[in-house]
Amino acid sequence: MRALLTLLCLALALPVAALLGAWALLDEAGLAVLRHQLQTVLPEYALQSALLAGGVGVGVVALGAATAAAVTLLEFPGRRAFEWALLLPLAMPAYVLAYAWTDALQYASPLHAALRDLLGTRAALWPDVRSLPFAVALFVLCLYPYVYLLARAALGERAVRMMEAARLLGAPMRRRVTEIALPLARPAIAAGAALALMETLADYGVGAYFGLATFSTGVVKAWLVLGDPRAAAQLASVLLLLVAGLLAAERAAQRRLRFAATRGAGAHSAEARPLALRGGAAAAAVALCALPVLLGFVLPVGWLVWMLWQEAVHSEFGLPLARFGQWAWSSFRLAGGAALAATALALALAFVLRQGGPGRLLRASARVLSLGYAVPGAVIAVGILLPVGWLQQRWPDAGLAALVTGTVFGLVYAYLVRFSAVALQSVESGYARVPVSIDETARLLGSGAARLFGRLHLPLLKRSALAAALLVFVDVMKELPATLVLRPFGSDTLAVVAYNFARDERLAEAALPSLAIVLVGLMPVVLLSRAMRAPAG
Repeated sequence: MRALLTLLCLALALPVAALLGAWALLDEAGLAVLRHQLQTVLPEYALQSALLAGGVGVGVVALGAATAAAVTLLEFPGRRAFEWALLLPLAMPAYVLAYAWTDALQYASPLHAALRDLLGTRAALWPDVRSLPFAVALFVLCLYPYVYLLARAALGERAVRMMEAARLLGAPMRRRVTEIALPLARPAIAAGAALALMETLADYGVGAYFGLATFSTGVVKAWLVLGDPRAAAQLASVLLLLVAGLLAAERAAQRRLRFAATRGAGAHSAEARPLALRGGAAAAAVALCALPVLLGFVLPVGWLVWMLWQEAVHSEFGLPLARFGQWAWSSFRLAGGAALAATALALALAFVLRQGGPGRLLRASARVLSLGYAVPGAVIAVGILLPVGWLQQRWPDAGLAALVTGTVFGLVYAYLVRFSAVALQSVESGYARVPVSIDETARLLGSGAARLFGRLHLPLLKRSALAAALLVFVDVMKELPATLVLRPFGSDTLAVVAYNFARDERLAEAALPSLAIVLVGLMPVVLLSRAMRAPAG
């Protein structure tokens, strides 16, 4: 079992290792490609990626921290509803948000007509929707919940009680916020911002649709359009190093976050009540929490529904329900298979690691596997195809390319590389709640490893395993770049279909698959909001 798991983990670490190994095999031709990129596209990729990441970082920190502080430290009308409503933009992929707002703000739309009536000739000064500033705004709207979630947890554990103590000692509100609340939440804010930046750098849908020159779009363009594996591998390696730096920063912030956390410091204790707001201050707090929910979820979903209705009413052929059924089945089939495989791998790996005594190679490969979620889909696709190309050149009759490229096996393999970390983290969190003494008692009673896992661990881990499968399922449904590169011919997923329709300016037809993706994405958001409300019950 341990040998098999070691081989599986090493196989899942192969794409990242292939990209790093490509630098060791750099020849004169590769150096020429690298010099050409340094003189042409690489500076633009670096500049636009830096501007995009910088804008998103500032935006998610400001919006996420402000909304978390509002619902945790203040009392205003609708606060309890906003506690869970602020999570809704998590269900909205950035590229779906881009499709909705692009159609809503195009010149021929009713919204733009109302804008022209309101602004008059000044409406001509309204910037183009498909631009870097709007991309920053869209990413902020759908990624601020990362900061909101972590900052709210950090503030709720200690900040309310300590701010109440500072108030009793005579400290003004400004000093309580700047010297107590913000320092306590700083590690959580940094961790959430790092997660948001990793998602931003990994994005392909918004960058490709808006025509941005980022590393992720450059990787896919170099492979699919230019047909240059060396250039794609070099760009993917640079992107991988950037994401690795962000991941290291996020891990450091998480360590500080765990150090700052305390148990039993609930935000709803009687002596730690949020500060009640009235009048204009209460209205400002309501507006602060309502705007991101409206702009990041309610209005885009409403516009997608309106687009779908217009397509159903005015289209000559009606809605393509038969084709939609094929797209949905393809998406559900791939997502379901990847979810089951990732959950089974996570259960087996977590069980072996819990038993102790695994080899160093297994532990090291498990650590590499846990980093997979931070690796962008475009990087994984290139990391898979690169060694396949090398092996195909050496052994052309082996048929390795036919096994991985354009097959369900290759696509599920890419999903496992990226999303097994999500399943493993969920299963390990479930194991953390199972005392080790239970295992020792079972062994004393004569239970073997198989019986210990099947009769004892598996029932206790049922919820964690279901949560792991659900999270992987939803992530696969939304995944775009790896699916775009590796998908089998004639087997399009909802994400790929929505992207293709939007790329061809058929935004009304993109509404149906986009809404389906959003509805699936709502499932973990509902579970998360219930879990966050449970301790207060």
